[in-house]
Amino acid sequence: MGVSGRGITDLPLTNGSDARIVGRRALFLCLVLTSIATLMALAGYALSAGGFGLANALLLLFFGLTMPWSVIGFWNAAIGFFIMRFARDPVASVVPSVAGLRNDEPITASTAIAIFVRNEPPDRVIRNLDAMMREIDLAGAAGRFHLYVLSDTSQPDIAALEQTGFDALATQWRDRIPVTYRRRTENTGFKAGNFWDFCERWGGQHEFAVTLDTDSFMTAAAIMRMVRVIQADPKLGILQGLVVGMPSTSAFARIFQFGMRLGMRSWTIGSAWWQSDCGPYWGHNAIIRIAPFLAHCHIPKLPDGGVLGGHVLSHDQIEAALMRRAGYYVRVLPEEDLGWEENPPTLTEFIRRDQRWCQGTLQYGYFLFTPGLKPVSRFQLAFAMLMFLGSPAWIGLLIIGTLALAATPVPADFIRPDAGRALLVIILVMWFAPKIATVIDVLTRPQLRRNFGGTARFLSSVLTETVFFILLSPIMWVCHTLFLAGLPFGRVIGWIGQMRDDHTVPWSQALHQLWPHTALGVASLGLVATTHPNALVYAFLLAGGPALSIPLAVFTARPALGRLLTRIGIGRLPEETAPPRALTALALPAVTAAARPA
Repeated sequence: MGVSGRGITDLPLTNGSDARIVGRRALFLCLVLTSIATLMALAGYALSAGGFGLANALLLLFFGLTMPWSVIGFWNAAIGFFIMRFARDPVASVVPSVAGLRNDEPITASTAIAIFVRNEPPDRVIRNLDAMMREIDLAGAAGRFHLYVLSDTSQPDIAALEQTGFDALATQWRDRIPVTYRRRTENTGFKAGNFWDFCERWGGQHEFAVTLDTDSFMTAAAIMRMVRVIQADPKLGILQGLVVGMPSTSAFARIFQFGMRLGMRSWTIGSAWWQSDCGPYWGHNAIIRIAPFLAHCHIPKLPDGGVLGGHVLSHDQIEAALMRRAGYYVRVLPEEDLGWEENPPTLTEFIRRDQRWCQGTLQYGYFLFTPGLKPVSRFQLAFAMLMFLGSPAWIGLLIIGTLALAATPVPADFIRPDAGRALLVIILVMWFAPKIATVIDVLTRPQLRRNFGGTARFLSSVLTETVFFILLSPIMWVCHTLFLAGLPFGRVIGWIGQMRDDHTVPWSQALHQLWPHTALGVASLGLVATTHPNALVYAFLLAGGPALSIPLAVFTARPALGRLLTRIGIGRLPEETAPPRALTALALPAVTAAARPA
């Protein structure tokens, strides 16, 4: 699709100072600021129905704090959709170094594959690594790779299992792919410290390092693809691969990662279009140029004495910013076959992981004003923080909005109906824009529809995920708000292992963890029901999830429900319909179940 002969999606990129990149960023900034200003004006008008007092001002303030994530997500999705549909080569539009690749270039660089493990049984990791190494060997590239298992395990029984299992793996692959297992006795610096120790000890032996987490998996083809891309561009310091959810039989994980699959590609392509060489790093399923990383990306320990002091929990975005400051590019490769990750199988495990991310992301505040960072890199850090800092604003909207509505004799005196409905529709469209983009893309491509299990299964999955998202989002806002409120009192979380196997969540556990969420949701809905019952449907968008959080945690953790959804195809991913050889080798229960007739 051309504009004056060449479409904006087909223009090659050079570097961050190129006028075209500056133009893209200026256009994106203009779109975002104009949208926020327009929505703030509409919200102010809607809230002025009965005058404009303190409650209205607070609601407008909280609304403004929620706007950046919604508006930026919308424009990322809109631009991403345009590129997906109309660019001759969507990936080359945002990663110029792939344009000239045939994907059969020889692998000439020595590459380390570094996987991080901590306090989890090693069986699944060994299974995944063995399948990956077999593919590398079959491709004739074994001599260019070295596997490093970087353990921070502190539990003696699991450490013994690791030693036995990884020693056996090393023996099995002797003379083909070297395997080095190293366990630190102290978790100094958390994952960033683990990788830094690797770089200092072995980094000089390799040009690149592919990073994997315990719950992530990459095929040999994906690894070699990323090696070829970074080989082709000597200024590329970090190349992040798109990560999608591993086929799962957990009901919670299936529904969550189906939504993740819907939203990730358009959002990532759109953001890569304007972020260009200041792209993201997510800490795994990526490839790093070791020499500049070792020279420029060390993260110092933060000052002690505060709840956010000490070593950094979430290292990745800081390392990306430091790599870009050193003059090397950081890009994301938005291809969906580069790797997978296992998502937490239950809501309670999801919350536990999210709290670590929250604490680690807030530590970015120490680095926002680091000298020499690129403006887009500073934005990346601030934007990540805002994902969590915006949650109390949503809860403020719920609490103050509920109280203000209940105190108003007539809802029309609280908010203008027409303007309020228009604002709600716009916000919902912005929330779901990344997913809407992919839904349109799938429905207009027959092969994609078949890959997702057919039109009926796909639309049923979309409907299920939409309800799930509406329930889950405010639950997480409450979680973030409670966690942030506890930080001043020393409520912090360390680097903990995850329960990755399907398991039940007892009612008692859900009640213990989620009673504050339930109390807030039930109180809000109850107050609206007794004062203005016609407004319940609107109140449910913010209060419904917290009110139902306990049964949601219990039922979405039940293995029987997960097996049922897997069997009938709710949350079906393309990897279940036509599994790649690498995933077939893993014998995943979800892939096996999808192959049986429903």
